[in-house]
Amino acid sequence: MLQNLLKSKKLILASQSPRRQELLKALEVDFEVRLKPVDESFPDGLQPFEIAEYIAKKKAAAFKEDLKPNEILITGDTLVFKGSKALGKPKDEREAIQMLQLLSGSSHSVISSVCVTTIEQQLIAHDKALVHFRVFSDAEIQHYINTYKPFDKAGAYGIQEWIGHVALQKLEGSYNTVMGLPTHLLYDLLNKAVD
Repeated sequence: MLQNLLKSKKLILASQSPRRQELLKALEVDFEVRLKPVDESFPDGLQPFEIAEYIAKKKAAAFKEDLKPNEILITGDTLVFKGSKALGKPKDEREAIQMLQLLSGSSHSVISSVCVTTIEQQLIAHDKALVHFRVFSDAEIQHYINTYKPFDKAGAYGIQEWIGHVALQKLEGSYNTVMGLPTHLLYDLLNKAVD
């Protein structure tokens, strides 16, 4: 079992996302949260999955000097794509409305990367899911933004919130990937990291 393998290790989650923390807890492992500000920009010309992996590695690089031999760092990134257009976190209400209008009545992809770093190695993987939303009314979009303030979420929504309950028609892939942490991949990477 993973818990036994991690007994002599200290897991660190570099994310303030309550969703990622909740999903990591569900793997029945102990961890602590450590945060550092990271610039999430990326170079032009990357494929969608490369962007998610690039940012996850960038987040890990911020901790490189601080990692101790018994520590395992977990970083990740989630991006929403409508076609080839990356939808990051909305800067304001206007941008959140535009994003949700773009996602209304159509499908989009969500790519989440997960990166496991120790002082000896770095392992990274990503997963993709396809989300189909029904059409949102302007009133529904406004209600969601006013109530849930999704400014810290890629694509201006959290699948686990009201909008996901009322508008998700079909999901192809892992629900956890859309929430921001592909736990099935993380479980495999952690097993490899301590093997």
